[in-house]
Amino acid sequence: MRVSDTARTRTRVQLPADVTRPFQVYVNGVLKREGGDYVVRDGALVFESELKEEGKLGLLRWTSIALGIAGSYGKNDSVDVVYEVDGKPVVAAKLPVERLS
Repeated sequence: MRVSDTARTRTRVQLPADVTRPFQVYVNGVLKREGGDYVVRDGALVFESELKEEGKLGLLRWTSIALGIAGSYGKNDSVDVVYEVDGKPVVAAKLPVERLS
């Protein structure tokens, strides 16, 4: 039996305090499914895959992008949750992601 040497990295996204079911979860604009793509645990979404947010860019990086020296930005996943508050639709956009080991 072979066991993979690579550890699986999960991602946690804290839900806003006013989120109630039902809600929809989108990653990079693509609708995700509870149970298949993520689970809800302790007020957060837990994804079995690693999602990444691009860190802050320094002056050198910004300059190289502006001058056309550097290419595009790195990986920057966006997690959005759509739900209702008092019968009105609400979108919590670009929720912060937290890497779990």
